[in-house]
Amino acid sequence: MAPKYRKKKANARTLQCYCEGHCPGNLQNGTCETRPGGSCFAAVEEVTDEETGQTVPEWSHGCMPPEQNGGLLQCKVGVQSPQIHGKSIVCCDGEDFCNKDLLPEYVPKTTTPLPTANISDHNVHHTLALLASVIICVVAFAVVVIAAYVMFKKREKRKPHCLIDSVCNPNLSPLADLVEQSSGSGSGLPLLVQRTIAKQIQMVHSVGKGRYGEVWLAKWRDERVAVKIFHTTEEASWFRETEIYQTVLMRHENILGFIAADIKGTGTWTQMLLITDYHELGSLYDYLQKRVLNPHMLKTLALSLASGLAHLHTEIFGTPGKPAIAHRDIKSKNILVKRNGQCAIADFGLAVKYSSESDEIEIAKNTRVGTRRYMAPEALNETLDANVFESFKQADMYSLGLVFWEMARRCISTIRGTKNTTCEDYALPYQDVVPSDPSFEDMYAVVCVKGVRPPIPQRWQDEEILVVLSKMMQECWHPNPAVRLTALRVKKTLVKLETDCSIKIV
Repeated sequence: MAPKYRKKKANARTLQCYCEGHCPGNLQNGTCETRPGGSCFAAVEEVTDEETGQTVPEWSHGCMPPEQNGGLLQCKVGVQSPQIHGKSIVCCDGEDFCNKDLLPEYVPKTTTPLPTANISDHNVHHTLALLASVIICVVAFAVVVIAAYVMFKKREKRKPHCLIDSVCNPNLSPLADLVEQSSGSGSGLPLLVQRTIAKQIQMVHSVGKGRYGEVWLAKWRDERVAVKIFHTTEEASWFRETEIYQTVLMRHENILGFIAADIKGTGTWTQMLLITDYHELGSLYDYLQKRVLNPHMLKTLALSLASGLAHLHTEIFGTPGKPAIAHRDIKSKNILVKRNGQCAIADFGLAVKYSSESDEIEIAKNTRVGTRRYMAPEALNETLDANVFESFKQADMYSLGLVFWEMARRCISTIRGTKNTTCEDYALPYQDVVPSDPSFEDMYAVVCVKGVRPPIPQRWQDEEILVVLSKMMQECWHPNPAVRLTALRVKKTLVKLETDCSIKIV
């Protein structure tokens, strides 16, 4: 293409053209000369007559400049669409004055182009194709949206409304769902969610009463939960327990799972509710009266109880952190038995918190005191130093030793020289030396004055777990608080025992 173009330029010549109306310098009719490569033209254009106001044709002749191939583009536009532009041009470059006799056809200007079959057909086909594409896309999108909505609805119907995943899937951790829904701090569900749950609770029946109030089995979306209803006089206990349960990083598999807390009431009555996991096996106190334990079951109960108490007693540093917590009312009635054979510590109405950063012990303003039967000697003789947090932890360990004693009595062991097994009947600590509801004076006389402790049966020396527990409980209830074991030491000792802990209680 390049050589041909250069040849054309080389052969370009000037033309003499007849000019009329478009002469250079607005000269009168005559002759004009094109630049090399130019052409001559004759044109007719629609103009308005100033006298009559009507449109009339006006012819002109002249030279076409060589730009854009000698005016070829302008000539084509004028010839192909005169009705649109109101101007018709005819060009020539064959010889000098070739335009003198050219008379282009005059076509009046119109507002709409004359239809041509090829162009209109092309436009129609293009429009139809575009319209079909849009319709197909819209229909496909609608189908996808409807299919997604149907699948979502089906999945929602199949999905159980479980607050705790373990009810829907026993392989999951009991608190997995709650932890996932929590605010991220490990301190429980948001308050608005708690209140919503409390409003949706349906009471089923009462499962127990105590000095604080009553416990009910209830349902939340067909899932069983426990509802603790406090007496109106026990507002301090409700407030403290709620506060402890919502402590950062409080959640642990061996601490009763907290769900919600709320106050319901009208002008005439008030209910303070505490909603937690429900464990159908009940408290350790109830459980031990109905069943005997094998050594593996005993180890599971003891280890889980020590693990829960160790988590309470341990201060966790960092952001977020967890204060150290002392329970102050450890007893078999405040410990629940889970289906997997482990313990869950409950009832934190008397608990105290301690943070080493602030060096302050948060003792609730509560007139309640601990259970006298399980009180440590220093609490009975009023020598417990409330300004030292370790004192409260040591008192918990005394109570833990008594609970271990209750468990151990119900663990079977083989009678020497036979294949038969035996165990003691269930008994509360000091049951044989104090009344059923002992006073401070009764307990003080037995524990502090006489120095009595629960008896250790001889048969316990024939079973490894009983040997270990008997040694630990005696160290835990030592009269000198500083000598007692820590919860973490008890936990580590029990972990070392080579016994099968995969027990499933059904």
